[in-house]
Amino acid sequence: MFTGIIETLAEVIATRKEGGNLVITMKTPLASELKIDQSVAHNGVCLTVTSIQDDTYEVVAVEETLQKTNLGQLSPTQFVNLERAMVFNGRIDGHLVQGHVDGVGACITRKEQDGSWLYRFRFPREFAALVVEKGSICMNGISLTIFDVTDDEFSVAIIPYTYEHTNVPEIKPGYLVNLEFDILGKYVARQLTTANYQ
Repeated sequence: MFTGIIETLAEVIATRKEGGNLVITMKTPLASELKIDQSVAHNGVCLTVTSIQDDTYEVVAVEETLQKTNLGQLSPTQFVNLERAMVFNGRIDGHLVQGHVDGVGACITRKEQDGSWLYRFRFPREFAALVVEKGSICMNGISLTIFDVTDDEFSVAIIPYTYEHTNVPEIKPGYLVNLEFDILGKYVARQLTTANYQ
């Protein structure tokens, strides 16, 4: 379980295919604090650390993950948002995030404002019931508040700290981002759809 508050960035050093899987090698000062078998969110995708060497480590994204996320598009020199699993005796500064990405959204517009950045995204219409005005969304692992919501679009405002400490600067029109919708909304939607069968 995660909170959507990014700890640091990791640089992609290499990627290689192993069957239907993609092995990703990352470089970050955080590597020395990781353990093999530990779950870490990468752009909001929960992946298991499989090896560690000095300031680099590896994770494996299986075919299912590659189909539903933007990880298959990663290449060397790109940066990935990192968050280690939450500690249950601490504050939850973002919102409850599982690291289970529901799908990708596409950046439509990016506008620099006076002290912030305004982004607009299009998302698959099938998730419309989970996207609410002033609700939470996890975008590339970042907990954000959404507004100007329609059936297939929403906007987010990015503050300078988030812009400077995540991979948000790489996001431009056409860029695909990983989206995880609020787990509480998913449970409510599921309850409403199954209530008719009881």
